[in-house]
Amino acid sequence: MKSLVADKFYWARSSKHPDGRTTIVQVSTIFGEAPDFWTLAVVGSDQHHMLSDFEIIAVVEPLEGYPLRHAAE
Repeated sequence: MKSLVADKFYWARSSKHPDGRTTIVQVSTIFGEAPDFWTLAVVGSDQHHMLSDFEIIAVVEPLEGYPLRHAAE
């Protein structure tokens, strides 16, 4: 991945867990709008990680007819 986009969802692999499992993360701006303050939020938890803690694999593409929504919507 060359550049991340705020609030987008990505498939990612944790650099701390070599078992190869993937997870979905969201680029979070909770600590600031500037890219220097972005973190990765693990979907389904309140955990935020540094960008370097994950290898970004690909953008999560929503299924046709099923747009991605935030839980509060």
